[in-house]
Amino acid sequence: MTSTSQTVSFTAMEHGTREDYEFLGSLEEGEMQGFPDRVLDWLRTMHDSAGYQISRLDHSLQAATRAHRAGEDEETVVCVLLHDIGDYLAPANHSEVAAAVLRPYVSEKNYWIVKHHGLFQGVYYFHFVGADPNARDRFKDHPYYQATIDFCANYDQNSFDPAYDSEPLEFFEPMVHHVLARPVNFESDT
Repeated sequence: MTSTSQTVSFTAMEHGTREDYEFLGSLEEGEMQGFPDRVLDWLRTMHDSAGYQISRLDHSLQAATRAHRAGEDEETVVCVLLHDIGDYLAPANHSEVAAAVLRPYVSEKNYWIVKHHGLFQGVYYFHFVGADPNARDRFKDHPYYQATIDFCANYDQNSFDPAYDSEPLEFFEPMVHHVLARPVNFESDT
């Protein structure tokens, strides 16, 4: 966050002036420029295992490495890397939180995949916890249904291997900076 001693003149937005909003816009520009580093810092905090054989950070790196080695485009690799960044803030709906963070920067397809990957992962374990492993089937007719199945099968469910040779976070940093450099989608009604 940017710290400044200057403030706007209003106490209710409806009373703001052009100068107030230009000032706020300049502060927001600084926030936007620092956003990729802030997201990378969030990812770095995921060093706990949460019961898995590897840390959540290592899971993310492994999944992104698999996507990169499979020839996925840069945006998809970044989405795979960041698909679980919602874990700490919202464990009950981490997928939706991660998708909301990525939404302004990624395609509709990648947004949808990240948003729904948690439900789609359920096919592997929901039957052990009393939930419907086929809950994802309500989306069978959705154009990104199979892509989300593939995401989970190829990059998420199989990326908990302590012996896998993942790329380090530094390998992905330029990709994160590139993808999160400027918002491309300004509508979030999906």
